Amino acid sequence: MDAASLTPVITGFVLGLAVAAPLGPVGLLSVRTAMRFGFGAGVSIGLGAAVVDTAYAALGLLGAGAVLQLDSARLAFGLLGAAVLIGFGVQTLRSASRVRSGGEADLEVASRGAGFRSGLIATASNPLTIVTWAALLGAAISVTDGGGPGAAGLLLVGVFAGSAGWFVTLTWVASHAGRRLSDRALVVVDLVAGVGLLLFGTALGIRTIRDAT
Repeated sequence: MDAASLTPVITGFVLGLAVAAPLGPVGLLSVRTAMRFGFGAGVSIGLGAAVVDTAYAALGLLGAGAVLQLDSARLAFGLLGAAVLIGFGVQTLRSASRVRSGGEADLEVASRGAGFRSGLIATASNPLTIVTWAALLGAAISVTDGGGPGAAGLLLVGVFAGSAGWFVTLTWVASHAGRRLSDRALVVVDLVAGVGLLLFGTALGIRTIRDAT
């Protein structure tokens, strides 16, 4: 692969890393899951997020970010995203309550498939994701201009590698840290993550309603 081919891959990698790295609701959920259920369950959430990041990056290249300029679309996506995040927060707090009372069963351990679906849903339902990609890709389109579908495809490969690479690293660290924590400390992790998800969801809902009025 020559230097010209590497340019869109590197650009995409940096963009994917930049979007994934700030600790948002999906990062919080993946860290909590990795600490409690291990690397496989935690990283599956991150890989779901990376798939959506790549899909939204593709939509951004196609100009789909303009859809969220419609008031009705912003309201629908915003309320959906808020409901999903609040739902994850409530579920996490319920998990902490069951563990504290000794009621958690082995069957409640998160599966990789469930984690992947959670990552897809939590990321796809957040309207800020596609808005962010639409803004970032405005600066990246010059990298693919004249390169046709091939350059755009390489950019998307880089986006997935950057986003997935961050979540692999984050959840690997979190899973190893989780092994050293007591059950009581893991309950605290659940409580912090649950409250954080509730706050993210509530803030998104309030902002969505405020912007719509």
